[in-house]
Amino acid sequence: MKWEVVIGLEVHTQLTTQSKIFSSASTAFGAAPNTQTAVVDIALPGALPVMNKAAVDKAIQFGLAIGAKINQKSVFARKNYFYPDLPKGYQISQFELPVVEGGAITINVDGVEKVINLTRAHLEEDAGKSVHEDFHGMSGIDLNRAGTPLLEIVSEPEMRSWQEAVAYAKALYSLVTWIGICDGNMQEGSFRCDVNVSVRPEGQKEFGTRREIKNLNSFKFMEQAIKYEVNWQINEIEEGRKIQQATILFDPDTGETRMMRSKEDAHDYRYFPDPDLPPLVIADEWIERVKATLPELPVAMQARFQSQYGIPAYDATTLTSSKEMAAFFEAVVAAGADAKLASNWIMGDVSATLNREEKTIADSPVSADALALLIKRVMDNTINNKTAKDVLKKMWESGDSADTIIERDGLKQETDTGAIEAIVDAVLAANPKAIEEYRSGKEKALNALVGQVMKGSGGKANPGMALELLKKKVS
Repeated sequence: MKWEVVIGLEVHTQLTTQSKIFSSASTAFGAAPNTQTAVVDIALPGALPVMNKAAVDKAIQFGLAIGAKINQKSVFARKNYFYPDLPKGYQISQFELPVVEGGAITINVDGVEKVINLTRAHLEEDAGKSVHEDFHGMSGIDLNRAGTPLLEIVSEPEMRSWQEAVAYAKALYSLVTWIGICDGNMQEGSFRCDVNVSVRPEGQKEFGTRREIKNLNSFKFMEQAIKYEVNWQINEIEEGRKIQQATILFDPDTGETRMMRSKEDAHDYRYFPDPDLPPLVIADEWIERVKATLPELPVAMQARFQSQYGIPAYDATTLTSSKEMAAFFEAVVAAGADAKLASNWIMGDVSATLNREEKTIADSPVSADALALLIKRVMDNTINNKTAKDVLKKMWESGDSADTIIERDGLKQETDTGAIEAIVDAVLAANPKAIEEYRSGKEKALNALVGQVMKGSGGKANPGMALELLKKKVS
């Protein structure tokens, strides 16, 4: 039997406000336990929540960025459950009337675009944190996170593979960091994904029973968790067992998921409107004011890059995967580099080295101006492309400029026709078989001869000149 995977995501995005969603306590990460709490966060009797306007601004920004409806009246509710790190015995969230409704995000998997629709995005407070490792058989409670503002972003169950789920999570991550509503620090819990996974026979309309993988804070872990869970569910069904709705955790050490608790439904939380918070009313003027603060969005920038710089859609999409990379590209072009060459170098050698060293473009030891100078030396034939790759490596390690390295190491490209012609003649004399192969129609034989010329020149010959001379002499 063939199986179809059905995946939906609930992403908890921590908003970049200075204070918590309903109190003035700081949201800064890393403080000593329980030093960043207010009376509201620890649920002292009589303490009343007060809405943080900056959190609403950021929710509106997100809604506008995904083309969603901003509900001009939304309601906060109490989501009731008992857990040690939730002092009130309930979480303030939104249920029936969220601040953001609908919207969509476009993903790209292996060159195929797909639109993933969103159900909603609602504001809520985070819970505290249980700490187990320092108390020798006991648990401690740190309430510094209690009340931290979250925007929970819920997708429709429209993803059909782990590749689509990861692409969606990455696209969402890119967007929320691009518009500045989230710092994206997954290690600190700023961007956490709950993944709902189910399987059904191919062609069946009804969804299977879903299991929710909680608190994934790594795209790699998301891939591993979904792969394992899909295989587990298929195996269970094929063995004649039923899938039970549940909340589960992923263990990176074993690569397996394990059950945390049976899954609750909405009625289990006994939602009701919070009597301490009036409805949130957002006027047209408020939406327009927030709209004016939005930066140029990735989709608009992709279109501009294609029209302004003449680069392909693939390049434009890759270069706008982060705001920092897009800015780096424009800075390289502004410094005089050809746009397509700049795109090739950034997507190629620069990105490969950054990935290998687990760095971002912001951490690149080669600045935009320095890369532009290197590219210009390729453009003006001072060095060839192969030599440029070696120069970049030295720039990366030493911090020296391209000109300094080229001059110091004697890397200038040989463009003297006579000098190159002498090497060409020697190569032809030593490779009569390659000449015969080329004349019999094997074009690759000429490439091999170019390689020999480059080798004979120590990599300094102009490859274009070498190719033209070879063609002239063997034709």
